[in-house]
Amino acid sequence: MLQNNFSLQDKKIVITGASSGIGRACAISCSEWGATLLLVGRNGEELEKTKSMLTGAGNCTLLQLDLTQFDEVSLKIKALVDLFGAVDGVIHAAGISTTLPFRNCSPEKMNDFFQVNVVAALHLTQLLIKPGCVNANGASIVFITSVMSQVGESAKVLYSMTKGALLAASRSMAIELAPKKIRVNCIAPGVVDTPMSQKAYYSQNSALKEKITKLHPLGLGSAEDVANACVYLLSHAGRWVTGTQLMVDGGYTAR
Repeated sequence: MLQNNFSLQDKKIVITGASSGIGRACAISCSEWGATLLLVGRNGEELEKTKSMLTGAGNCTLLQLDLTQFDEVSLKIKALVDLFGAVDGVIHAAGISTTLPFRNCSPEKMNDFFQVNVVAALHLTQLLIKPGCVNANGASIVFITSVMSQVGESAKVLYSMTKGALLAASRSMAIELAPKKIRVNCIAPGVVDTPMSQKAYYSQNSALKEKITKLHPLGLGSAEDVANACVYLLSHAGRWVTGTQLMVDGGYTAR
């Protein structure tokens, strides 16, 4: 019988930002492919909602946690992994976005964005790749970045600088962690229909929304499109892929 190389059966996957949007879609897709999940998010009620949407046979553990509370994260993650078991994969979907002119980007705002979008993701990764926390036979780390990590857009300095930092960090991490059989990759979505994008400035203006949509030759994406790419990178099918960024953008960067 042909082995299903995309199966996540018996794999233990940690997903941050699992309370909505791309993180929630990743949880649903990974569950459908058989994974056992540890879902992390700031909103406990929304995490419960995500759990109720899962259809897979694997178990699911919820952790309500602000990833920028680094001391608390260190304590809770260690204790939880002791119960959860060695991790096979991580999807970092937690993050914040804004549309703000560069002239209004204060040092405080820059720091806030780096803390949430970069430092929190790297700190959690440090904890999860420690001996005993990660599967000794190998694992896969996936950071959700953005097309803004590679292309520019007016009033997106705060967001793009953090996504670019994640991409750069992931490439060095991929080299450093390869001897441990830990793969590190990024997925860069274009504009995806999520609660975050629905609150964006362009979503409140029909003409601007149409302009944004036309920048994507295949139209705007869904969170499920991104989740499917994550399943590939977490699975055996992606075993020879590391240090790269997969564009899932409906053709946005091909223009």
